[in-house]
Amino acid sequence: MFIKELQEIWMSKNEAKIYEAVLEIWECSVSDIAKKSWIHRRNIYDTLTRLSEKWIVFQIFGGKENTYGAAEPHKIYEMLQEKQQTFEKILPYLKDIRSQEPPTEAAFIYKWIEWYKNYMRDLANVAEDCYFLWAKWNWMTPGVSISLEESFQRMMKLKWKKTKIIFDPRVRERKDIQDSASWEFRFLPEGYETPGIVDVFWDHVVTFNSVWVWNFWETGTIFVMINAQLAESYRTWFRFIWDSCSKD
Repeated sequence: MFIKELQEIWMSKNEAKIYEAVLEIWECSVSDIAKKSWIHRRNIYDTLTRLSEKWIVFQIFGGKENTYGAAEPHKIYEMLQEKQQTFEKILPYLKDIRSQEPPTEAAFIYKWIEWYKNYMRDLANVAEDCYFLWAKWNWMTPGVSISLEESFQRMMKLKWKKTKIIFDPRVRERKDIQDSASWEFRFLPEGYETPGIVDVFWDHVVTFNSVWVWNFWETGTIFVMINAQLAESYRTWFRFIWDSCSKD
């Protein structure tokens, strides 16, 4: 019922399903959990071990069959608060460690939806011009929380004059996306659809694969290249494509 929300704060998908099952049944066996969560028994044992290590689920001894109980929701909330307080204590020291100047030239890879969400946060906080080529409106991807999506769009709208978007031609079919666009945008012509995206900002060139309109798949990959001359080259190529594309 709240699988997505539980995944956002602390748990994997299976952990969230099993926690909800144990929470609802109170005292349940592995068989009960399997029926309720639709997870195979062999995967339940490993997940229960991880949940036990997080103090979210505990084993109840004494019966013929091992049974399990779940921590009260407010207890989990208290644990999350404690973790936040602990991190806040060391945050200034971690910032000091990271205080050195970022590299002027680098290349690295992000994978999976969590790294995509981190990329969204980074992009929203950059005050530079942003150019999006073969854009597919992926910040509305399933798995991105409503709060993050709203925060991202709010931050991006503050710099709408610095943002240009060239959409994948398939986005033309999504009138709801076009109507909600706050930035200047154009469309690539039919026949130029791709599963990739190119974002250019500051001295970064960021390319994506395995993406669809409105969906950065969980198996997607993000390739990040940092080089000022390369980024300027991509901006020049972007302007050429921009001048060749339709406004509607």
